[in-house]
Amino acid sequence: MLQKNLTGKRTFYERIFKLVLPIVIQNLLSSAVSSADVIMLNYVGQSAISAVSLASQYANILFMVFYGLGTGATILCAQYYGKGNLEAIQVVEGIALRFSTVISVVFCGTALLVPDMLMRLFTNDAELIAVGASYLRFMSVSYLCCGIAEVYLAILRSVEQVVISTALNVLAFSLNIILNAVFIFGLFGAPRLGAAGVGLATSVSRLVELIACFAVSRAKSTIKLNLRYMFVSNRLLFKDFVRLSLPALGNDIVWSVAFAMYSVVMGHMGTDAVAANSFVVVVRNFGTILCFGMANAGGILLGNVIGENKIEEARDAAKKLMKLTVISGAVGGLIVIAAMPIVLNYASSSLSAQAMHYLKYMLWINTYYIMGAAVNTTLIAGAFRAGGDSRFGFICDTIVMWCYGVPLGFLAAFVLKLPVMWVYFLLCTDEFAKWPWVLRHYRSGRWLNNITRDELFQKE
Repeated sequence: MLQKNLTGKRTFYERIFKLVLPIVIQNLLSSAVSSADVIMLNYVGQSAISAVSLASQYANILFMVFYGLGTGATILCAQYYGKGNLEAIQVVEGIALRFSTVISVVFCGTALLVPDMLMRLFTNDAELIAVGASYLRFMSVSYLCCGIAEVYLAILRSVEQVVISTALNVLAFSLNIILNAVFIFGLFGAPRLGAAGVGLATSVSRLVELIACFAVSRAKSTIKLNLRYMFVSNRLLFKDFVRLSLPALGNDIVWSVAFAMYSVVMGHMGTDAVAANSFVVVVRNFGTILCFGMANAGGILLGNVIGENKIEEARDAAKKLMKLTVISGAVGGLIVIAAMPIVLNYASSSLSAQAMHYLKYMLWINTYYIMGAAVNTTLIAGAFRAGGDSRFGFICDTIVMWCYGVPLGFLAAFVLKLPVMWVYFLLCTDEFAKWPWVLRHYRSGRWLNNITRDELFQKE
């Protein structure tokens, strides 16, 4: 529980960086896994890179669902942590696990039974469909493990136990990279599976992570991972969880499916565009590590302060957070610029001349795109949600992405038949289209709400 006043600059920056550093390490390792996938698959071939990139969009949708559910749990848990109510946090964990387990079973079953159908949503290339379907079958088990582990790790972060959550992710991601090499290339007597090896490596590492979550919970964590909480009933907390999670879940589904539609557009513009975009996604992930770490840490800190009912203190902290966000966005753009020569040199060994042309200009476009994403993510997914306002982001992303971004992409690609780079450029304007509404809502302060309840369990 927070005991320090955050109005002083030094106190705020000390606390924010203590939270940011472990989260950045966690995000860095996550991006390292993606990089390792691309680097290793580069030796398999361009088709393997493209197929895994497209198939990963399915998992991205699932992780957005987990993120939405985790958001509802995080909003409540961060504020109840500030209030000092650990019992409420455990009940919220159980509610989130109910939803995530059911959803992960559905995603696992679909990837296992009809992966070909899923791949046809993203491409009409027969080779990419076959490779991607094999990858999805091996990946399916990881969805079940993540359904439990991701909820637990999100709640650990919300109560500032970021070191524990980061350590568990470090274990999973490090093991993932090692097993990628083993199963892609058939090292140490293992079968040489190529692209499918990435899926198997992910499933094994996620299973180990889940086992480690139970072990840490049993040994030392304040917040326990106990499946019996799934069956604990609390009407008020369930109502609050649904009220906060549904808009957040809707927001993340709207965003992730729209982003998947961007991949559909690029996927139908040829394997050169898809392969180039595969490299770009990895570089952009590295560029946004600090930005997204700032959003997550800022949301946790603001939620704790709001839970203590220190609204003006939270408002002041949000202003400081915005300054850090702009700086992190600029740093992210510089990271992309610095990485360009390295990426272009490495990719030249596997990509065609046309794909290399696309890659170069896609990277330049992402130097500005990161700033747009940084501001929107910090405010929508960080500050607004920390204050109990998950509805605004849902409305904003629905309107901008589905009434602007997706139609613009399909119009540019399939009606106007613009060149690939013009289509990609237009798809990358969506973040800036949100700015007028997002910044106006931030300045209004209507997102600052203490959503905790007193005498919660006595009312049951």
